Amino acid sequence: MTENLKVKVWRGKEHGSFTTYDVPRRQSQTVLDVVTYIQRHLDHTLSYRYACRVGMCGSCAMTVNGVARWTCRTHVAKVIKNDQLEVAPLANLPIVKDLAADMTEFFDKWARAKGQFKGDKTRHDDFAVVDPASKERLAADAGMECIGCGVCYSSCDVVSWRPDFLGPAALNRAWTLVNDVRDVQQHERLEAVAGDAGCHSCHTQGSCTERCPKGLSPTFSIAGLKRTTARAAIGGDL
Repeated sequence: MTENLKVKVWRGKEHGSFTTYDVPRRQSQTVLDVVTYIQRHLDHTLSYRYACRVGMCGSCAMTVNGVARWTCRTHVAKVIKNDQLEVAPLANLPIVKDLAADMTEFFDKWARAKGQFKGDKTRHDDFAVVDPASKERLAADAGMECIGCGVCYSSCDVVSWRPDFLGPAALNRAWTLVNDVRDVQQHERLEAVAGDAGCHSCHTQGSCTERCPKGLSPTFSIAGLKRTTARAAIGGDL
């Protein structure tokens, strides 16, 4: 294939602008291939993030024609519009430079949602036994494959409206740990996700679930947190 693509790429920081590049069209070309071509052959100053190139790390997530996606798994042929492509950094995050977004706040919200496991066993104790068929384990399994790429966070309108909202990824992580029978900080976690910026601020629009590259449903996880925190509040535990 010899025709060129017109690729508009965001350059600069928050108040930057789009620059258009002509990129050769290739068979089975991904959006990450396009960005890499621009950086290597047309403008060495272009900044972006990527690592594995095979959909394992999530670091190459960007906004492609208005939709947050993994660029390494997004083929140009499936998203191109009128032979044009627009690539921008993830929304709802500060811009470091060009296509590289600052993920600090995203991961800080994981911490605020008590997204870290805390057990009470030591290396001297027997291994904890978790029934793989239990209701809790199945609920945790449904959300535990999140790799923190930020696609759901970038797609969330509630984060756009109120930047303090914990966001779908942090709440999904909290839900997996709420269902981990080995964890010992359940009360603190429920308190963290039940606040004004927590699960009850979700409007259940479902953009996070629709766009999750891993096929997870943060919407389902957030609904579980809403039920659990409501029961805890009614029971006087929150």
